[in-house]
Order: sequence, then C-alpha cells, then structure tokens
Amino acid sequence: MLGGFKKILKSLGPGMIITASFIGPGTVTTMTQGGAGFGYSLLWAVVFSIIATIVLQEMIIRLSLVTREGLGEAIQELFAHKIGKFIIVWFTLIAVTIGCAAYISGDLIGTSLGASYLLHLPEHLVAPVIGIIILLIGLFGNYRFLEKIMLVLMVIMGLIFIITMVAIQPDVMGILQGVFVPSIPDGSIFTVIALIGTTVVPYNFFIHSTAVHERFKDLTDLKFARWDTIISIAIGGVISAAILISAATLIKGEEVTSVIQLAGPLKPVFGDFAPIIISIGLFAAGLSSAIASPTGAAATISSLLGWKGGMRSKKYKAVFVVIIIIGIITSALGFEPLQVLLIAQALNGIILPLVAILILIIINKTKLMGKYANTWQLNIISFIVVLVVTFLGLYSLIDAVKNIFAA
Repeated sequence: MLGGFKKILKSLGPGMIITASFIGPGTVTTMTQGGAGFGYSLLWAVVFSIIATIVLQEMIIRLSLVTREGLGEAIQELFAHKIGKFIIVWFTLIAVTIGCAAYISGDLIGTSLGASYLLHLPEHLVAPVIGIIILLIGLFGNYRFLEKIMLVLMVIMGLIFIITMVAIQPDVMGILQGVFVPSIPDGSIFTVIALIGTTVVPYNFFIHSTAVHERFKDLTDLKFARWDTIISIAIGGVISAAILISAATLIKGEEVTSVIQLAGPLKPVFGDFAPIIISIGLFAAGLSSAIASPTGAAATISSLLGWKGGMRSKKYKAVFVVIIIIGIITSALGFEPLQVLLIAQALNGIILPLVAILILIIINKTKLMGKYANTWQLNIISFIVVLVVTFLGLYSLIDAVKNIFAA
C-alpha cells in the first residue's frame, strides 16, 4: 500500500501543470473580490469549478491514453466533412491563440506586481524581464523542466495561501455553510461566473493532452494519471478557497483592486513580513499563469495541426516564442488593449462550450474509446458540467459583446 502511495506521488505532474496554470493573477484577484464582496457564501462555486475541471480533464487523460493522440487530432477525426473540419479546427485555433496573446500582457503585469513590490522597481520594467526568463524556459527547457517549475510554484502558493488561511482562524461554520449551502446573493451572479470561469480554461484541455503524452506511457498508467488529476486539481481548489476565505475573514466589505490589500490585516499575524509573504504568493501565481499562456497556444496549435514532437518540436517552440514576445513588448509599454481583451473574452465564450461539447461527444464514441467510453453515470455528471460551462460561456459572450459596443 505504501509503495502504491509513493507511485501516486511520483506520478504527480501533468495535473500540477494544469492547476498552476489556472491559479494566476486573475484567479487570485477574483477569489479576493469574491471573499471581500460576499464573504464565505460563494465557496460552493469554487467547489463546483474544481469538480467541473476534474470531470473535463479526466476525460482528456482517458482520450489521450486510449487513442495516443492529442485532443486536436481527435477533434479533426470527428468531422468527415472537410469544410466542417476546417471551420471547427481553425476557429478553435484562432480563438485560443488570440486569447493567449491577449492575456499574456496581463499575466506578466500580474506577475510583476509581486516582484516589483519585493524589488522596489516599476512594474513595466519588471514584467519584460520576467517575460525574457519565460522565453528562455520555452526555448531551452523541456517537459520535465516545465513540470518541476510548476510543481515548485504550486508548493509556494500552497504554503503561503493555506498557512495564511489557517493562521487567521476563520469562521469554520461559515465556511461549511458556504460550501454546502449554495446561494447567490444580490449582485453576485457575475462573480459566480468569474469564480468558475477562471478555473475552467479551454487551452488547459490541450496542455493536459500534450503533458499526458510526455509523462505517461499507455493505459497501464491510467490509474496514476487519474490520481494526478484529482489530487492536483483538488489542491488547486484548496488554494483558491484559501484566498477567498482569507479575503472574507480579513477585508469583507472593502473594494478590492489587488490581493496585496490582504497584507494590512495580516500584519498582526506575520508582522512586517505580511506584504512580502503575499507578494511572493502573487508572484508565484502570476509566473505559473504567464508560463501557461504561451504553452497553451503552442499546445493547441500543435495538436490541431497535427505537429509531431510535442514540446520538443521546433514549431511548438516557435509559437511559444511568438506569444511571449507579444507579452514582453506589450507589458513593457503597459499596453492592454481593451477591444482585443473583449474580443478574446467573446471568443472564449464560444470556444469553452464548443470544446467541452466536442470532448463529451468524442469520449462517447465506443468505436474509438471501447470500454473506456463514458458510462451512463459519468455521462449524467459530464452533461451537467457541460451544461453549466455552456451557460457560462454564453453569458461571457453576451457580456463581452455588450462591452464591445459600449466601448
């Protein structure tokens, strides 16, 4: 039994990359705003987002190990009609790539918030330097190196945010009520959507598929790949919940612009180290997400176009480099174009439900999946998740379109 547990721990990797990817500046800020604005009442949304992510990502690892193909190849094979295949493949490719390119500047600036506080340097100087470090990781690193970096960042985030939550002694009964008694307080619907939407990320489907091929051999590893997904994403859920709980306990009722605001109320607990601790946590969250954006674009394009070689491929590295260079330039200029971000949000609103529905269709093809196709019990859970994800995507699309015309 102890040997099996050790093997499960050693198998942790692809799931940790996914978790480190979705806990970025956006997630940290959204969780902080959720806690400050509505206390513990929205914790159920964090729990749902983790269940949804585990369900969707588990289907990805099953598909990847059964077919030994990426998600992109499976999507291509789903369409017999060339025009239909062309439209779906290229729309998905363009939408995900625009999203990654649009958000990379924000990821780098978010990372620099923590680093600039620690180094006492302007954000627009720190952000490009972080971008250059990520560029070197993409050029000279391999899968194992990426996995180790993401694991280290996960450990840092876990230690900082979970220890903070425990140290402030939150209201345990309030937490349990927030988890097990779902409620949507007045004015919280958009926050609920943001809490879930910041965790279920379309490009993570493609990153996970690529990472599974790099890490696991075949179906004999399916059990360990599943444990990797469940444990890693659950840890991510605990970290996200810890941020929300800390904000609900310390700064409820305050208007939030940055997670650094948690540092003030934490001074009685951590003294003068409070801002440093929070800054390190924010830096770790930002760096993991900033690495994930170009990785997501490269994994998506490689998979959809059938490029071989995985993360070692020159084409993969070329896409990674292009996306991170866009981030380096735009973050140096402090440039976050509102229209491009809104278009990216609108495209994401279409692509998230589209890819989720395609995954559900593919995983039910018994000719492809054999005995590893979804059971009726899994289909009920998967259908509920896809239905909610579709609602979130459409809501995000409508909101983005409204803002585009209002801008």
